[in-house]
Amino acid sequence: MGEGSAETPIKGVLVGKKVVVFDRERARDLYFNEGFYGKFYAISKPKTPNVERELELSLLDALYLVEKGKLEVEDASGSKVSPETLRQLGRETYENFDEVYAVYRDLRDKGLVVKSGMKFGATFVVYRLGPGLEHAPFLVHVLPYNSKLDPIEIVRAGRLSHSVRKRFVIAFVDEAGRVGYLQFKWLM
Repeated sequence: MGEGSAETPIKGVLVGKKVVVFDRERARDLYFNEGFYGKFYAISKPKTPNVERELELSLLDALYLVEKGKLEVEDASGSKVSPETLRQLGRETYENFDEVYAVYRDLRDKGLVVKSGMKFGATFVVYRLGPGLEHAPFLVHVLPYNSKLDPIEIVRAGRLSHSVRKRFVIAFVDEAGRVGYLQFKWLM
């Protein structure tokens, strides 16, 4: 990062239900040097770190970075956006945002890179190193703690994860707020 930037939070602007980092140098650092947060406009998988684009952060990324003191978010008028406002927007966007965010935070705190798993039919795709450095080893799907597991859905998820060579993991948040994981594995 640039000189003095370690103490100074990155500025982001709330645009709809995304946060955009317009400072391209700080955006590049946040993506390549800080944990592959967000995605660059018009670049699906950057191959080199010389990207000159704005960075779009999901509400999950933005809330996490705000809580860690690495990001400050403003609205279009320049007013500061609180973590609670980001959380409320998340609740309007995701059906079970609080559980999804708890799992996201837990995975990030473990040093893993967490991206959307929508194209795989899961909540997250999770990397140890990061996109472009490896294929993601895990698909993580967040389910409410008291939900019932449909055997057909388990088989479908298992077949999909097997075909894309990823481990399928169900994540949940128990009544005490602890995050737990169940991994499914083919026996044959």
